[in-house]
Formats: sequence, C-alpha cells, structure tokens
Amino acid sequence: MDVQEEDEKTMMKRVADFLSKEVKDWGNEEKMRSRFKALSGQRCDWEPLYLFWRDLIIKVSSHISVFVVNPRHIKHLWFCQSGLSPLCLDRVLVEMRNSGDLLPVPNTSVGETEGWRFSQILRKAAHLVGFSRGSNPVECLVEDFYALTPLLKEKSEEVVKYFGENHWTPSCVVTMRKFQELCGGPKEASAIMSYLSDCRKAKYLVISRNDRIEGVKICLDSGAVPNITSIDYNVLHLIWTLEKLEQQLCLIDQRYEKTRKTALASLKCGNKIAALRCAKELKLVSQSRDKCTNLVDRVEEVLRAIADAESSKKVSEAIQISAQALKDNQISIEEVTMCLEDLDESIDTLKQVDKVLGSNLALTEVDDEDFEGEFMKLEAEIKSQPNQNPINLTEVSTATDALSDALSNLCLKEDADSENMKEYSINTSKNQVSKDATLLPA
Repeated sequence: MDVQEEDEKTMMKRVADFLSKEVKDWGNEEKMRSRFKALSGQRCDWEPLYLFWRDLIIKVSSHISVFVVNPRHIKHLWFCQSGLSPLCLDRVLVEMRNSGDLLPVPNTSVGETEGWRFSQILRKAAHLVGFSRGSNPVECLVEDFYALTPLLKEKSEEVVKYFGENHWTPSCVVTMRKFQELCGGPKEASAIMSYLSDCRKAKYLVISRNDRIEGVKICLDSGAVPNITSIDYNVLHLIWTLEKLEQQLCLIDQRYEKTRKTALASLKCGNKIAALRCAKELKLVSQSRDKCTNLVDRVEEVLRAIADAESSKKVSEAIQISAQALKDNQISIEEVTMCLEDLDESIDTLKQVDKVLGSNLALTEVDDEDFEGEFMKLEAEIKSQPNQNPINLTEVSTATDALSDALSNLCLKEDADSENMKEYSINTSKNQVSKDATLLPA
C-alpha cells in the first residue's frame, strides 16, 4: 500500500508540473471556477469546456506515458486543486466514452474478452440509435480502467513495428508473457489485443495442456492476420519452452555466482571443507548449465528450420503463381528473358546518366561573380578593338539591287507560261527597288 501511495504522489507531482507549464493561467481562481463548474444546458453552451478537458486529459496521459487510465485518478488526483475536483469531469469522461475517445478495458484476461467485446458492440449500437443512458455518469462508467483511443493507436503501432523489426516473416507468434512485457502490463496488453483484434491484425492462441500456454499471432504487413494453423501452435509451444529454458539459465547463473562467492569466503576463513563442498556444487551447476544450453540450441535450431520451411513455401507459392500467370498470358520464357535484358540495359543507361550528372555537379556550384568577371574582361576587349569594318551604305544599296534582280529573274523563270504573272512580277520588283533607293540616304 505504501508503494502505491508513493506512486500516486509521484504521478501527482508530474501532472502538477506539466499543468503549470501547459496551462498558463492554471493557478487563476476565476479561471478555475469557470473550468471546474458542471456541464449544463445545450451542447453548444458547454462544448468548448468539454473540448478543453478532453484535450488536456489526452496531453497529460501522453506526458506521463500512460494510455490506460483510471477515472478515479483523473477526477481526484490529476486535476485536484485546493482540495477541489472539477465537477464536470464525470460528464466529460462519459462524453469521451460515447464519442469513442475512451474505450473500456476489461478486468478479464485477454482470452476471455469475447463476451465483453460483444457487450461493448451492443452498447455502441444502442448509443448510436439513441438508447444510451448517458445522462447518468455513474451507471455509464462501470469499468475501472479505460484506454484513450488516440494513445492506444500509437502504442499498438509501436508494438507491431517492434515485432516487425525482429521478424522478417509476414506474421509472427509470440507468447503472452512477451506480449504483456512489451505492452507494459496485463491491462495494457488486454487493451492493445482488443484493438488489434478489431483491426484484424492479431489473434489469440491458447494451448491447454499441463501448463496453460497463451500466445498471440500478429500480422506484420498491411493485410489481415492469417488463420491459425497447427504449425502456429507448435511454434508457440517451442517459443514458450525456449523462454522457460532461458529463465532456467538465468537461475543457474545466479546460483553459480552465489556458490562461487561462498567458496571464496570459505577459503578466506580457512574452512577448506566448506570450500570443497562449494567446489563440487559448482561442478554440478556447470554441468546443468551445459545441458540447458544444449537444449536451448536444439530448440532454436528447430525454430530456424520452421522459419526456413515457411520461407521456402512462400518462394514455391510465388513460383507457382508466376508460372500460372505466364501460362495464362501465353508468354514464353524467352520473352521474359528478353524483357529482363532490356531492363538491365535501361538500368545501366540510367546509372551512366546519373554518373555524368554527378560529374557535372561541380559546374553548378560556380559563383555568379566568376561569370561576371569573365564577362567584364570580354567587354573590355571588345571596346579596345578598332572599328575595322564600318558599314558602307553604298554597298548595302548595291546588295539590295542585286537581290531584287535575282528575285525578278526567279519569278520570270518560274512563270514563263503566264504573261500576266510575268508583268506583275517585274512591276513588283521595280517598285521594291525604288522603295529601297528612297529609304537609303544620299
């Protein structure tokens, strides 16, 4: 009980420090009265206050790294100020639950939540059609713990990402102990398992033998989790055995270290009989450790063999699908080979282009000042050169007359069969020549 009280005090201090930084006027009494009052009237009247408390609850939960909350802690520990708790929090929590921001977490184990999930579906349906009894918060908040939906989604994605980084298969099977350890506890694991099950990303496994073995099959890709097979149960049993052996190894190592320290202490005290007895015990412990290590290696080898078999099965299925696709589309192996060769050539060409672009990258890094300097030098050279070839207007006029005569002769040769067209061409050429002579200065 003392540990629980200490944890509550630590949590209250963290929340108080966060509120003083997040809400600038948190210590203002006038603001406190307006925020702590109960929600009454129409929704449009109290909705801003509801949104304030909803967002604040989510921010505080994210700050203290929890996504499963106790309504009692929220009302009496998180936001208690001067011995007063907000009167509106009961209604706020009910509205959050009705809108889907709060999801009840069952007190049962992960494998016993099917009936609870069915009752939650009925409750949601009743609320949608207007039969929810949301006016009575005491009756609605029946569960002891609730999960905040935005934070629950983030935590679920983190769990799936972790298993995806440690498994290269489309799905994996893990023991419930490992799943709960990663989720943060039984309540957190129950909430995440319910959410992943609703998203068709996880399924519950149980083996009822001498020891009840529980596990979870999780989908690691974008699809839905595959159906549970006999291989999944065998893999779960092997993984559970491997974890038990690893725990046994840890106990053996602890016993070995304790016995070794006892033997050293006996030698320092001069008690050779006790030291000899500890030495014999050390030998037995070392032999037990070797046997346990061999068992661990054998179990790991079997798990690797199963993983290799699954990968070979996937490859075989992919080959069969490819062969059937080639057959259905009447594509020969030679055509596929040619396409692959063309693709390789295209890739080589793209690599060469990338190489050329990379070699010319230095040119793009030249400063504009360098170009301006070169341009000024070129401009100075042009100004220093004398004007060796001045424009002669007489030569321009002569060139214009020669061009007009050539056009006249061309028109005469092309239109020799048409007398009217010939006269039109001669007159046009003469008029053009006279215009040019008039434009040129004397």
